Amino acid sequence: MNTRVVTAHIPNELAEQIDQLATRLDRPKGWIVKQALTSRVALEAKRYQLTLDGVADVDAGRLVDHASIAGWATSLDKPA
Repeated sequence: MNTRVVTAHIPNELAEQIDQLATRLDRPKGWIVKQALTSRVALEAKRYQLTLDGVADVDAGRLVDHASIAGWATSLDKPA
């Protein structure tokens, strides 16, 4: 696997938390940072795809009117 070094300035408190986590997990700091970045990038990709899906639904006319949503929300307060 090809790799590349990426540098970033982070607050000292965050760096200390990474140090502590690496010690607790017995992993290198680079592994901790890689895991965090991988998770964040995957989360943002999912959010982006959900946004595109939502826009496609609107464009296709797949909508629920406000009155229906308001009625549904009100029904949540009522005992079953």
